[in-house]
Amino acid sequence: MPRRLRRVLLTCLVAAAAGILCALAVGLCANLAVKRSAEGAISRKPADVPEKPVAIIFGAKVGSRGPSHILSDRLDAGIRLYKLGKVRKLLLSGDHGRKQYDEVNAMRMYALERGVPPEDIFLDHAGFRTYATLYRARDVFGVTSAVLITNEFHLPRAIYTGKRFGLDVVGLTSDARTYRTWLFNDCREFLARTLAWMQINITRPRPKCLGPRIDITGDGRVTHDKP
Repeated sequence: MPRRLRRVLLTCLVAAAAGILCALAVGLCANLAVKRSAEGAISRKPADVPEKPVAIIFGAKVGSRGPSHILSDRLDAGIRLYKLGKVRKLLLSGDHGRKQYDEVNAMRMYALERGVPPEDIFLDHAGFRTYATLYRARDVFGVTSAVLITNEFHLPRAIYTGKRFGLDVVGLTSDARTYRTWLFNDCREFLARTLAWMQINITRPRPKCLGPRIDITGDGRVTHDKP
């Protein structure tokens, strides 16, 4: 191999290694910042959660038989919190961007079947990502204070995002079992925390869907699909 070509290849390899190390450093710093934001703000028992006006329950996969284990566990935690009187409203946020896939109405039916009155259930049909859910909670639903309900691996990112949007938020873990996807979830979350840090501090994107203001203290049925 010619000497000049070797020098070019070596330069490319050094540049690539430097880029990887830089990206890893950014990711580690971002993850540390996100995790620190949640210190002291996470509860594992509904009884330990301070009272808030609303609980935000983050969507997850829905199949032909209804909510996945991860999603049903999130809903169960929120319903327990509601029945304890810790929150007055449930904001169910998920992906309903296509007719063929509908997280939020599956979540609504699950909560209704377990005794939550329809007027206390609000649906956010455009909660495609954690960032969009909390952005819309503030700007569409007028949420200023909330309990965030999701899995332990996800809560630091949700709390970090909520706090950076100026919300008074605490978290309740929903983990009721060991999930088969735990390793994938943990690995994916490292990247997701890094992206969340970049969105909050650098890119600051506006969600694709916002829409008219909805009063979270009112009747949640205004957000339900017409029969």
